[in-house]
Amino acid sequence: MTELLSEVDDLPVSLLEADAAGLHAHLNGPTLFHLRGRREPALFLVVLMHGNETTGWDAIRRVLRGYLGPDGYDLPRSLSLFVGNTAAAERGVRHLPEQPDYNRVWPGSETGGTPEHALMQDVMRRMADREIFASIDVHNNTGLNPHYACVNVLEHQSLHLAALFGRTVVYFVRPRGVASMAMAALGPSVTLECGKVGQQHGIEHAADYLHACLQLSEIPGHAVAAHDIDLYHTVAVVRVPKHHSFVFGETGAAISFPLHLDTLNFRDLPVGSLIAECGNGIEQPLDVRDEQDHQVADRYFELDDGRLVTRVPVMPSMLTCNPDVIRQDCLCYLMERYNDHLADAG
Repeated sequence: MTELLSEVDDLPVSLLEADAAGLHAHLNGPTLFHLRGRREPALFLVVLMHGNETTGWDAIRRVLRGYLGPDGYDLPRSLSLFVGNTAAAERGVRHLPEQPDYNRVWPGSETGGTPEHALMQDVMRRMADREIFASIDVHNNTGLNPHYACVNVLEHQSLHLAALFGRTVVYFVRPRGVASMAMAALGPSVTLECGKVGQQHGIEHAADYLHACLQLSEIPGHAVAAHDIDLYHTVAVVRVPKHHSFVFGETGAAISFPLHLDTLNFRDLPVGSLIAECGNGIEQPLDVRDEQDHQVADRYFELDDGRLVTRVPVMPSMLTCNPDVIRQDCLCYLMERYNDHLADAG
């Protein structure tokens, strides 16, 4: 049974000394902190939706230390901080075996009925009562990717918030049940993808961004100039079916991926690009779903004498060589360039 949400109006300075793995000993579960600043409404920050993605917690520790004064935190804007899966963070895993993925159970999810679903509904209710300035959910990924921000609605303020992190912005509507998609109902909302765990550059980039957001007096409501942003649209998610074995850079499994497959992230792959070598008898080794959850594997990939290659030009993101992530989540996403749609954002 998941712990009920704790809600407190202070964050002890001593807690900033705890790394992500040590938080559960102090908090014993998901906790919502409210820190008062000079401006309202509060910036809402989500960290540790996945227990092994620690950059968000490391970044906000860095930011809060910079605002410490003799009388506590002197923040330019109020901050509401939701610290998520501390139990998984204690063990250094995405989520515990008995838990659902914390970033698939927010309102709007296609699943339901767990204590975790109720927990995220509770977080949203409490933040709706308070109002928010903007929402930021900080993540890491396991493959080689640039730092980028994600939005779930094509809306000017959210796009400005994303562009503040960097030129590369991804728009997606699947998977459902993610924090940024739910919080978009309450205000501008983004997800930050800050590279691999433990990289100092990712922590510094996220911290600088959070500092900048706390300093903002407003978020522009006009359109983002097309030359200031590289916008991509996620059109499909790619998974390896559970009944298929797979390896990287070896043989002896149903699917053999190239050793450094994740170097293909955010690259335009032409028709015929090699994705995997496949064993005899396999007709279509990947499960590929579009935004309507329709099976579209044959639209994007084909087998050519045991070689799985691209059937059309594609651009992957979040390709990973981590078997656990592939089994728990997915192999990658497929994207298309989307800058032509910037003028349509309302």
